[in-house]
This record gives sequence, structure tokens and C-alpha cells, in this order.
Amino acid sequence: MEFRPSRKRKALGIGLLVLGVIGLVLPFLQGFLFLALGTFVLRHQYAWAHRGMEWIHGRWPSVVPAIEAREARALAWSDRQIARVRGLVGRG
Repeated sequence: MEFRPSRKRKALGIGLLVLGVIGLVLPFLQGFLFLALGTFVLRHQYAWAHRGMEWIHGRWPSVVPAIEAREARALAWSDRQIARVRGLVGRG
């Protein structure tokens, strides 16, 4: 397991976990969805989140690779957009 510390990812992941806990009580929030997303975001931050993702992968084997592929596409898209904006700013 490779840890990649990031304050932004930790803040986002913990925020999603808090929404998940609140969602378990409130009927209009999908608690499990936010808990799963928070665990996914924190999977490279904490060992317990990594173990949680292993459990999710064991329970739903096709879900984790699909989410990781979407994450890779989103990161590639954001990298392209950042490079595009930097190119526009650099020309000015």
C-alpha cells in the first residue's frame, strides 16, 4: 500500500464521512454512498480506509476498478484543463 499524504484529500474524505454519518440518520441523504465515497477518497491516506476499500472490492468486485478508472479520467481531464489555462495565461 502506498500512502500519498494530502491535506485536501483528507479534508474532503473526512467531510464525506461526516455527511455519511449524518446521512445514516437523515432520510434525504444517502449515508452509505457518502461513507463509501469518503473511504474511497481516504484509501491512500489511512490504512483503515485501505482495508475498507478491500472489503468493498471483495463485496462488489466490479465497482472499485470502475471508480478508479473514472478517477484517472477525471484527473487526466483536470491536468489537461490546467495546462490549457496555463498556456492561455502564458501567451498573454
